[in-house]
Amino acid sequence: MHENLSEHVHKHLDLAHHAFTYGDGSTGSKRLTKAMANFFNLHFHPTLPITSAHITVTNGCSSALEHLSWAIADPGDGFLLGRPFYGTFIPDLSLRTGATVIPVSFGLTDPLSLDAVEIYELALIAARKDGQRIRGIVLCNPHNPLGRCYSHEVLLGLMCLCEKYDIHFICDEIYALSVWENTVDTQPKAVPFRSCLSLDTWGLVDRSRIHMIWGMSKDFGANGLRLGAVITQDNPMLHAAMVPVALYSSVSSISDHVSANILEDNDWVQAYTRENRRKLGEWYSYVTAWAKKNGIIYAPGGNAAFFLWVDLGSVYQSRRSWTGTESIDVQVMTALLSKKVFLASGKQFGSEQPGWFRIVFACGFEMLEEGLQRIIQTLEG
Repeated sequence: MHENLSEHVHKHLDLAHHAFTYGDGSTGSKRLTKAMANFFNLHFHPTLPITSAHITVTNGCSSALEHLSWAIADPGDGFLLGRPFYGTFIPDLSLRTGATVIPVSFGLTDPLSLDAVEIYELALIAARKDGQRIRGIVLCNPHNPLGRCYSHEVLLGLMCLCEKYDIHFICDEIYALSVWENTVDTQPKAVPFRSCLSLDTWGLVDRSRIHMIWGMSKDFGANGLRLGAVITQDNPMLHAAMVPVALYSSVSSISDHVSANILEDNDWVQAYTRENRRKLGEWYSYVTAWAKKNGIIYAPGGNAAFFLWVDLGSVYQSRRSWTGTESIDVQVMTALLSKKVFLASGKQFGSEQPGWFRIVFACGFEMLEEGLQRIIQTLEG
C-alpha cells in the first residue's frame, strides 16, 4: 500500500510558504484539525459532531497518550491497563509523567467480554484499598495484540465504570479503519468496530472524561509522518492544559500538510482503506492457515489490524528438552533473533501465559513467507 500512499503524497505535495513557518501553533494547523474533524465525522460516526476545538494534534500517538497522562494524573497516580496490552503503553503513560500503570489480569475470562468489566472494577477497588489513586482506564480498540474489537456493551460498561468512580476513559483507536472480514474463525464471533465517541452516553457518562486517540501510523501505514491526535469533547480545559507540553511534540509542517491532503481527499481515502482491508483479510487467512499447518495455537476471532497472536513457546518446548534457567519467552526470542527474525514478545506485552508472540503480517509476500519459514526453522531447532 505504500506505493498508493507515495503516489498521493508526491502528486499533492505543493508546499506553500506557510509550511516553512511555525504556522498556526504547536497543536496542529487550522486546516489539519478541520480535515481531521471531517474525517472523524465521516468514518467514526460520533453522536456529537467533532469540531476542530475537540482536537489536539501531536507528533504521534505516544505523545498523545503521554500528554493525557500528564494532564490527568499526578506523579504516583495509576491507570488500569488490561492484559495483554501494547507494551509501549507503559512508558507512554509513566516514563516521564511519573504515573503508575496497574496491569489487570483476567485469567480464563475473555478480556474483551462483558465479564471483564467486573474484573476491572475489582482491580480498581483493590488498588484503592492499597492507597493507590486511579485516574483512568486505558484501552486499545481494536485491540493490540489480539486484533479484535470491543462490543458496544463492553465499551459502555467500562465508560459507566469510569463515571461511577470519577476516573477517565482513554481509548486508542489507531486501527479503526483497518477492520476486515474474518472468513476463517467462527469463535469468538467477530465484533464490528464502534468508536467510543459513537456511543450514546447522554445521561450516563460525562463526555468530558472520554478521550479518543488516533493517528496516521496504522490505518495509512505512515508511522514515519509522526502524526497523532487527542480527541476530547466538552473539555476545553484539558486541551488548554496540553498546549504548554505541545511545544515538545509539535508536528512537522510538512507532515501536517501531507496529512491534511490525504484526509481531505475522501474518495481516495475510501478507495485506499477498502483495498487495505481486503489485503489484510487475505493475509490473515494466509497466516492462520500457516499456523494450523504447523500445529501453532493462535488467538482466533481477529478482524482488525495486521497481526496474529501466537503461542510459539508450547511448540518450541514440545520439540526439545531444556534444563536451563531462562524463561521460555527468552529462549524463543533468542532463537528467533539467531535467525534474524524479530517478533514482539508476550513478556513485553503483559501476557498472562508464557511463550506468546505477535506476528505482524502487513508486509510484502516474499518477506512474510521468508519470515514464517524462519520461524518454523527456529521451532524445529
